[in-house]
Amino acid sequence: MSTRIMFEFETPHGHRTTSLTYERRGTGEPLLLLHGIGHHCQAWEPVLDVLACERDVIAVDLPGFGASDALPQDCAYDLSTVTSVLAAFCSAVGVERPHVAGNSLGGLLALQLGREKAVRSVTALSPAGFWSESERRYAFGTLRAMRGAALALPAPLIDRLSRTAAGRTALTSTIYARPARRSPEAVVAETLALREATGFHQTLASGRDVLFRDDLPSLPVTIAWGTRDRLLLRRQGLRAKRTVPGARLVRLPDCGHVPMNDDPALVARVLLDGSALSG
Repeated sequence: MSTRIMFEFETPHGHRTTSLTYERRGTGEPLLLLHGIGHHCQAWEPVLDVLACERDVIAVDLPGFGASDALPQDCAYDLSTVTSVLAAFCSAVGVERPHVAGNSLGGLLALQLGREKAVRSVTALSPAGFWSESERRYAFGTLRAMRGAALALPAPLIDRLSRTAAGRTALTSTIYARPARRSPEAVVAETLALREATGFHQTLASGRDVLFRDDLPSLPVTIAWGTRDRLLLRRQGLRAKRTVPGARLVRLPDCGHVPMNDDPALVARVLLDGSALSG
């Protein structure tokens, strides 16, 4: 069951109020899960129960995505604002310095939280921010095309496509290496989440000049990349390793950009191992 919480966060313009929706399961050390652009917290569903056996898992819809509110109009969707929101969210749900794992945009946000020393460990799955300019343009163009397709497809057609392996492949093969494995219900939900994401364009605009350039020498960091990532190509993982030389770089065989559904057991193990390194 999803929970919604309202809280205040700090901005250059003073305190603002927002609300985020999240799912929380399990017991143990807290582990915050952050999804990618255009997605929602249900992206983590394939690994939630396994993680919840050992962690207090909190999967949150980022501001402007899923069922969470958009940011107030005078707030940018940049790293500093969104990490401020996430820090305030953690305080509101009673969590201090959680482990954090993120995918794509969520991976970049996880690294930023690590830079701000707000977390115990970072695990980043295909994180944004290690691209060349041409790779960034390719990724952003692909994301805009995915969003355009989601907007153009009537809901009944999305539902019909989701019922066949070929249809699920057409809808989600950009982010999954094994799209036919995704359930019809999940494909419908994430296609609608992409279509209805109020923060999509603002997030892309804020990310145009983003590069992650900081080492995190005092923090356990794991960076994992799918070998079949078609959105952020796996060579970006080598750049990430050069930027954060102390990071553990993990290869995810036959996984796409959103690897949790392609190999749930492997991804859950990477996340659990990554969050154990600080112990």
